Amino acid sequence: MNNIIKAIEAEYMKKEPPQFDVGDTVKVFVKVVEGNRERLQAFEGAVIAKRSGGVRETFTVRRVSFGVGIERIFPLHSPRIDRVEIVRKGRVRRAKLYYLRNLSGKAAKIAEKIVVKPKDEAKKKPAPKAKKVEATKE
Repeated sequence: MNNIIKAIEAEYMKKEPPQFDVGDTVKVFVKVVEGNRERLQAFEGAVIAKRSGGVRETFTVRRVSFGVGIERIFPLHSPRIDRVEIVRKGRVRRAKLYYLRNLSGKAAKIAEKIVVKPKDEAKKKPAPKAKKVEATKE
C-alpha cells in the first residue's frame, strides 16, 4: 500500500527542487493569476522553518515590511512556485528560527555563511612554454 502512495506522489514532485536551508535569504517567485493574465510576484525573506518531506514539504519565509512581520508558508512542490533564488546563505545553529519573531532591527539579522571554495591545482593550465629560436649565421 505504501509503495502505491509513493508512486502517485512521485508524479507531483518537482524533478530538481531548489536546494536551500533554514537561515538562507531567498526570493520566491509565485505565479499570481489576475483575470485571464498570469504574472510572477517575488517574496523575499529569511527561511525560518522547513517541515515534512516528500510532496508535502513546506517552508516558511519571513520578512519585515513597513515594521510589520509577514510570514508565508510555501509548498515546495507546488506548481504555483515558479522558482526559488538564494540571495545569501545564512549561518544558524537551529532548525527552526521562530525566535526571530521576538527580535527587531539589527538583533534580527542572520549572520552570513562565507563559503570558501578550494583552489583546484589540477584544473589550472600551465604557463605556455617559450619557444626556442635558433640563431642563424649570416
